[in-house]
Amino acid sequence: MYTKLIRLIMLLLLSCIVRLSAQSKKVFVLVHGAWHGGWCWQQVSTKLREAGNIVYTPSLSGLAEHQNQPHDNIDLNTHINDIVQFITMEDLHDVVLVGHSYGGVVITGVADRIPERLSKLIYLDAVIAENGESALSVQPDTVRKSFIEQSAQYQMHSIPILPAGVFGVSNPKDEKWVNDRLTLQPYKTFAQPLVLQHPFGNHLPLIYIACTNPQLGGLRRFAEKTRQSPSWKYYELETGHDAMITAPKELSALLMKLSK
Repeated sequence: MYTKLIRLIMLLLLSCIVRLSAQSKKVFVLVHGAWHGGWCWQQVSTKLREAGNIVYTPSLSGLAEHQNQPHDNIDLNTHINDIVQFITMEDLHDVVLVGHSYGGVVITGVADRIPERLSKLIYLDAVIAENGESALSVQPDTVRKSFIEQSAQYQMHSIPILPAGVFGVSNPKDEKWVNDRLTLQPYKTFAQPLVLQHPFGNHLPLIYIACTNPQLGGLRRFAEKTRQSPSWKYYELETGHDAMITAPKELSALLMKLSK
């Protein structure tokens, strides 16, 4: 009788441990920004996995290892579908969806379509486009005109690469590593307006992380907008725009904190 009681208690304890372990394990899908690819998350994904989380870092169409795909038929909807189909085919649920920079526009579109598979949206120094806006239309006038003019050399199919220094990467070794991997951005991904069928965020928790040292001028208004809105939780990292490169330890810790 005593042995059976001990065995029962042990089974209950084991069950609790398994349940707590499952609750602490999070599923992250990290969506990169313009000109980048899944490669940029290497240090962050390693740290998140070491903590027991499940992490995916897909590269969007026409970028990184997919740069051989023709850009003329790749638009914003293509990138939204990339992530929707990835999450669906991998049969992922309760996903912490993170979008960096341009990736913020992408995850907004994903949330509009499959909110039931997501737990929250984290915008990492990201572009925020509302229904009917595009990643291009929300840029400052000078930036928008520059993108349009420079894309003409690629028949308006691609946007030229910006160097790593623009993204706040100053360490020479990191700068070279990033520059060696940046690829042309499909122009239509910036030009096509975002079409939403539901309110922005589709009723999911919204979190914004602003990178403030140095802060990109074109993103400052998105940081201010979210900081002042009761619909958002706002955080800051004192690092450059490419925080996954410049402050992977701090970013990983913050993502784990915010995923709870």
